[in-house]
Amino acid sequence: MDAVREFNRFYTRQLGLLDEQLLHSGFSLTEARILFELGLRSGTTSAELKQHLSLDAGYLSRVIASLEKRGQLEKSRSGTDARAFEIRLTQEGQSALNTLVQSSRASVSDLLEPLGAAQRDQLIGAMAQIQTILNERDRSYVLRDPRPGDMGLVVQQQAALYSGEYGWNSEFEALVAEIVAKYLREFDPSSERCWIAEQGGQVVGSIFVVRHDENTAKLRMLYVDARARGLGIGKRLVEETLRFARQAGYKRMILWTTSNLTTARKLYQGAGFELIEEEEVNSFGKDLVSQTWARDL
Repeated sequence: MDAVREFNRFYTRQLGLLDEQLLHSGFSLTEARILFELGLRSGTTSAELKQHLSLDAGYLSRVIASLEKRGQLEKSRSGTDARAFEIRLTQEGQSALNTLVQSSRASVSDLLEPLGAAQRDQLIGAMAQIQTILNERDRSYVLRDPRPGDMGLVVQQQAALYSGEYGWNSEFEALVAEIVAKYLREFDPSSERCWIAEQGGQVVGSIFVVRHDENTAKLRMLYVDARARGLGIGKRLVEETLRFARQAGYKRMILWTTSNLTTARKLYQGAGFELIEEEEVNSFGKDLVSQTWARDL
């Protein structure tokens, strides 16, 4: 315990984290963290920032208001959730972030400059080891709207997952790509939505709700990457689809799956879905039992 506390004191002194202003920038550490986060995740909400940065909601709200008043941030109503506001850097905020990034790089360069190549490798390796060990305890995740590039990851990850775990061939990847392309081309925010599950900055799952007909929503393409299972992400994704479908005015929801996807089937059963149709098929290079499940909303 004492060793950890001593390391923390040493670390904060080395990086100047106790200074009133980070890197003599005019920004506090919290303000700088928010600018850095928005530089990575433009259009994020305050709830998502709260999860990513582990900040008190009231404190975060005050800091955001201060940055907005100073012209570094701007807010706009979310296109997918009328209750939420998306937060973005203004041109002035982006300029401030660029200055912070340059100052940060210069500070790190000054820290590493006296070290030889072997010492630098040793230091970076130790940092990576600390991060790896502590990340094993981090079970947090966030659900968010998709951003540019996410859909390509969804196709790639689903194709790799179902090929590796179930031996499905490229027909499945083609199907997933077609579903994603149709969603992107015909997206209607009043009746359709996608959630991306993210953990540690990595996409680890997704789910879609699309319009089947005027009264029926269709749940599509639920998946959770193997590294993020056991956290309740799948259950939460299904719950979000049901909540959205009710708010959108749907009366019923259906989904398609196969009998061998036992974990997913248990999730659907737990959420109140019932099997209404099944048939034997040969799809994705395998003999499967195709199933349709449904529930009233």
